[in-house]
Amino acid sequence: MDTRDGGVRTVVFGLDAACHSVLDRLPEDAVPTLRSIFETGVDAPLRSQVPPWTPSAWPSLYTGMNPGKHGIFDFLSFDGYEWDVVNATHCRERPIWELLDRHGFSSVVVNVPVTHPPTAFDGALVPGYMAPESPTCHPVGLFDELEDAIGSYRIYPDESGGEHGYTAAVSSRGAAFRYLADRFDPDFGFLQFQATDTVFHDRPDDWEAIEAIYRAVDTEIQLVLDACDPDTVFVVSDHGMGPLAGVEFRANDFLAGRGDVRTVAGGDGMPTWSTVRDSELKTGGGAADPPRREQVAALRDSALTAAVSTAARLGLTSQRIGHALERVGLAETVARAVPTSVIRSGSERVDFPNSAAYMRSRTECGIRLNLAGREPDGVVPPSEYETVRAELIAALREVEAPDGDSLFEAVLPREAVFEGPQIERAADIVLVPAGFEHFLSAEIRGSVFGRPTEPWNHKLDGLVAARGEVIDADRSLEGATLLDIAPTVLATFGVPADRRMDGTVLRIVEGVGRQDYPDPQRTTRTTTDDATVEQRLTDLGYIE
Repeated sequence: MDTRDGGVRTVVFGLDAACHSVLDRLPEDAVPTLRSIFETGVDAPLRSQVPPWTPSAWPSLYTGMNPGKHGIFDFLSFDGYEWDVVNATHCRERPIWELLDRHGFSSVVVNVPVTHPPTAFDGALVPGYMAPESPTCHPVGLFDELEDAIGSYRIYPDESGGEHGYTAAVSSRGAAFRYLADRFDPDFGFLQFQATDTVFHDRPDDWEAIEAIYRAVDTEIQLVLDACDPDTVFVVSDHGMGPLAGVEFRANDFLAGRGDVRTVAGGDGMPTWSTVRDSELKTGGGAADPPRREQVAALRDSALTAAVSTAARLGLTSQRIGHALERVGLAETVARAVPTSVIRSGSERVDFPNSAAYMRSRTECGIRLNLAGREPDGVVPPSEYETVRAELIAALREVEAPDGDSLFEAVLPREAVFEGPQIERAADIVLVPAGFEHFLSAEIRGSVFGRPTEPWNHKLDGLVAARGEVIDADRSLEGATLLDIAPTVLATFGVPADRRMDGTVLRIVEGVGRQDYPDPQRTTRTTTDDATVEQRLTDLGYIE
């Protein structure tokens, strides 16, 4: 067994949404450590996946397997027509730190998305994005120890602190990693920074804030390198980020026009009025309220929700109210005071049991058929599945944006994109917007096209960089994909990749073959059951 006496052998720095098109806009002196890694090592674009969203892409990166195997396709997981925010129990495959553990290597993992609740391995883990505040860590009790050592630690930035809230969160990630690296003396380290993505959602086009966050990240990377002196360094991102130059395509309005979607007004569920209005609900309540909400507010909002739901059934939906408020400039003002549950109760939404096909969630990037025998009230007979799906694919491929260009780069059956035992959880049809320049929406708004509700969107090209003792910087990273990172990291330890991994060892590292690993036997899913996580995703525009 190839182990080393002390010190971090390999460290991975994850920068959510980082890409050269963003880095190239920063001043030359903003990220000297990153630029040094690029210049003294090897770097290239890193191709993401479809869908290129954080909670699905990071598990693909750290398992080396596509969503059809690890099981996370979206921010949400669906059980029939019900949904829950995903967590680590939805991931059916082992991350690289668990595989390293099987070969005698320890790890420290900080802030990596979709790692709550953590599983046991040799080392320590502080969960990241998708976890609740004050999360359970590994080992149990570590969170309190960490805060005693470095001070307050937040999963999500303190938005009331403005730009400082983000940079403080970045600094705490580095401080946590350095403390845990000293405490556990790991062989492998994985430190992720989420603020490089969220700043584009929370403060779009604020390049002073973007630069400040990247400067803070660069500083923390250098401090970790100074403290740990790893043999091998990787910098990776799960996807890129770029301007959204196209239109908003409301898939369920399109399907309603074909007769595939039926709608209902009032009641609980998605979609809501719109992501723009929801992004202003930081002081609102409803389904996403924090536990400390006062009882009187709960009673008030409950009554308001019931009233709005009744109004919706009479035809006064929150979408119609929203359009009227927009015309007189009061939409944002009212939205700040209206709870999330009220918006949802007043929304016209998909009547799932009585629809033939629908988009469940915009970030799923796909259409699900209401298949009899699979969905609770399926209406599409299994014998007609292929015919109905083929007709829908053909219709969607013909959709043109208002400028006459094709809206989609590809419209594909799911088996052309995903492979594995979890594929039944995926949408039946996968939509790939042209250049990811168009915003997909699952909301019912009464028209198929509209103005995008966000100025930025995830792009398929992130980045990968590497340098170190086992890295051959003379070799190319051309063609590197998200799925190649896990087997490549394992190879730096001389550890074989899982034979079921979809990725391959990048040419910059000498591979050591593959082997069969026992089935993880992960069959239990737990609910997220944390309102603050749902609210944060709503604030960022991921849940409509």
